[in-house]
Amino acid sequence: MDYEVLSRVMVSLAIGLLVGLERGWQTRDAEDNRRAAGFRTFALSGLLGGITGLIALQTGASVIGWVFLGYTAAFAAFHWLEARNEGHASVTSVVAGMLTFLLGTMAVVGDLQLAIACAVGMTVLLALREPLHRWIDSLSWQEIRAVLSLLAMSFLLLPLLPNRPVDPWRTINPYQIWLLAIMIATISFAGYVAVKAFGNRLGVFMAAVAGGLASSTATTLALAKLAREHPSSSGLLSAGILVAGVVMMLRAGAIVVALNGALFVPLIPALSTAAAVLGIGAAILWFRNIEQETPELQIRNPLEVGTAIKLAVLLAVVMLVAELVRRMFGGVGILVVAALSGIADVDAVTISIARMGGGDVDVNTAARAIMIAIAINTVSKTIMASWVGNKKVGILVGGISAIALAGGLVVAA
Repeated sequence: MDYEVLSRVMVSLAIGLLVGLERGWQTRDAEDNRRAAGFRTFALSGLLGGITGLIALQTGASVIGWVFLGYTAAFAAFHWLEARNEGHASVTSVVAGMLTFLLGTMAVVGDLQLAIACAVGMTVLLALREPLHRWIDSLSWQEIRAVLSLLAMSFLLLPLLPNRPVDPWRTINPYQIWLLAIMIATISFAGYVAVKAFGNRLGVFMAAVAGGLASSTATTLALAKLAREHPSSSGLLSAGILVAGVVMMLRAGAIVVALNGALFVPLIPALSTAAAVLGIGAAILWFRNIEQETPELQIRNPLEVGTAIKLAVLLAVVMLVAELVRRMFGGVGILVVAALSGIADVDAVTISIARMGGGDVDVNTAARAIMIAIAINTVSKTIMASWVGNKKVGILVGGISAIALAGGLVVAA
């Protein structure tokens, strides 16, 4: 007995059981013999795909196509009968059945790990039906249009951009800059979606996490303004500002490591320490003020085409300035650029310096520059919170931020 073949066929059955579990649960309230397909049917669909693949290995690949056509016709016919009797139509289960069959076949004749991954992804997508529908309902046409426009610009414009430096200093690569801008905008959009889907339900914490992904500076200003309008919520809103700062630091660290792994050792311990201190301070404030009201936070759509273009231009400018300053003043100039850039934003300078680290700029200097940018940004947000908000917010955010930066400095030293 070929145990590898047996194990692959068992995986086909497991794929069917996985999908059948979700489909059976969705139709659990239907009467017996009133469902076109349930737990057992999907399990058998996966097994049928595996057996078909096994036969195809002996007779030829064409058998897969013929069996698939017959299976699809029978499956669709029974669903048509169900839809006619119940008075509602949905093609989801038909497509799920077709995919279950094909993934069962792939598990035997193709990439086993890919088949398993696709089955898990399909099951998750099927299980998230209600949350996905609620999210779609919460989007406006302007937001959908922004996403579609940016996708079009990415997939149509990106291949046309030159993937090489186009300036005399060999710094500006349009392809890489636009790709980085899309990456940052996509991460930010995840935060925007979280606010749209969960902000009103989970309150300031979810809004602060989402805002930290989108823009910690904008989130700080918004929460500080709310604190001025709702003084009784100052403690809770201060916790939200600190949470946004934590997310900003973690996001910056993830981007740096993704672009340049050599910066992990000189940067991440200090950055993690500062983020941990901010997180502890936020947790203390959160639990001490959990009963306070949770005002609504609004965040602009970060996938607006204009926003992405501005980010791309900012990246290009910072990269060019950093390279020119490095050529004129060396490592000291990079530190100055990082400090000035950090006043308003950390993404552009972080990406620019991370790409230089280990090449034109030594790793330690690059790590120090990024830490300076994040520290300056944290200080500037503290000043903004105090100015826009009220005295209590300034004291809470400023005091905890100072301790966090001191802790990061000690670890860095």
